[in-house]
Amino acid sequence: MAVAARTPLIAGNWKMNLDHLQAVAFVQKLHWTLKDAKHESESVETAVFPPFTDIRSVQTLIDADKIPFALGAQDLSVHDSGAYTGEVSGAFLAKLDATYVIIGHSERREYHAESDAVVAAKVKAALKHGLVPVICVGETAADLEEHGASAVPVSQLEAALEGVPASADIVVAYEPVWAIGSGQAATPQQAQDVCAALRGVIAKVLGDEAAARTRILYGGSVKSANIASFMREPDVDGALVGGASLDANEFAAIIRFEKHVGV
Repeated sequence: MAVAARTPLIAGNWKMNLDHLQAVAFVQKLHWTLKDAKHESESVETAVFPPFTDIRSVQTLIDADKIPFALGAQDLSVHDSGAYTGEVSGAFLAKLDATYVIIGHSERREYHAESDAVVAAKVKAALKHGLVPVICVGETAADLEEHGASAVPVSQLEAALEGVPASADIVVAYEPVWAIGSGQAATPQQAQDVCAALRGVIAKVLGDEAAARTRILYGGSVKSANIASFMREPDVDGALVGGASLDANEFAAIIRFEKHVGV
């Protein structure tokens, strides 16, 4: 499968951090840091995923200053509109020029009891509104011990892709739950093995062409010191970065993985 056709994607999931004023200051700082380092934005796509309350402010800044960052949301509703207090429709996100939306993050699955069926419905909702779903899959430490590394993520992805057309633009993020926030990342080989298995699922469900073009990210204690080792793996096309995406210098160094360590 042609790796060269897949532009690396470095995505920063801010989770529930930064108000809209802090968000604007952060995006400006990140942009200036990358400009000062003469980063070529075409070589690596950068995306930020602020809380809902920040999206409009970040969108306005990106538009006004022509900042080459894609914008994403951290979740969306399965519903288009209606009496669903507290939910946010994909239609609203599309009007804010959001490109991406994270679906099925391990924190949503764990704290909000999101099942594979809910994740699949949200994937369809994202695609319906022209958003690219970043479909998160991953295993807990208990899953790892009981089923091995790829069994749970493979089954989660199969469920999420049910009924998705082969032409759909999606991103998959493998996030071993045991690695998130632990400081203990998976090894590059562990990440590669699972990402290769996930690409196999895409090939089986959506076809070889979809598998060849779809980007698969690794997420879980990613930092500038280890990003290049993951990016050397043929089936790892980027990273979904949590905590490190809140430090502008560190996140810029992750985005610049091609420069600060040879790949």
